[in-house]
Amino acid sequence: MLRRQFGWVEQELVRRNYAHVYTEALAHVLKCTPAQIYRLAARMGVHKSRETIAARARELMAMPGHGSRASRFQPGHVPANKGLRRPGYAPGRMASTQFQRGNRPHTWVPVGSHRINGDGYLDLKVNDLPGPSNVRWHPVHRLVWERAHGPVPRGHAVVFRPGRRTTVLEEITLDAVELITRRELMARNTIHNLPAPLVGVIRLRGALNRQINRRRRS
Repeated sequence: MLRRQFGWVEQELVRRNYAHVYTEALAHVLKCTPAQIYRLAARMGVHKSRETIAARARELMAMPGHGSRASRFQPGHVPANKGLRRPGYAPGRMASTQFQRGNRPHTWVPVGSHRINGDGYLDLKVNDLPGPSNVRWHPVHRLVWERAHGPVPRGHAVVFRPGRRTTVLEEITLDAVELITRRELMARNTIHNLPAPLVGVIRLRGALNRQINRRRRS
């Protein structure tokens, strides 16, 4: 197939409309094939919008002859493995390689153990309940405050007083921590408290990450 030469008017028409107009419609207007439109769009760096892609996919899925209809589960379909997944079902070496009831991973430690979490705070393991890690591990500085005052009120956080942060258990005492609101916590952690050159670097890094993410999505 000969390569189609598009004039600047035709190129501008594609540039302005490619994102929101079906390729077949553009090909019909410009009297060329959809493949030629695709190649032109690739050279110009324009892409279909997510809305257009989703709308086209819905239309194709609704067509009676769409290939996916033949492989869909129909009403009344009986699964091929019906009745096979029963208690004790373990063909081959499955049973010998399964985790047994009560199995503990090699990283397990008893209740009462301490660790330093990813944010650099000392945690205490308080139970062996299932679920996410924060169900079993609680920060020691918060536990110290709660022993004296009860549960942390909604919208508040327990933090170290300025200059008192530590991971040494004996130094995490009631006078080393305090209760502040989430708003106060945000004000303490704002980048405006940092030196001006560091603030500029943080903002530049954020702008760079946004550009990288935008290019990945497109």
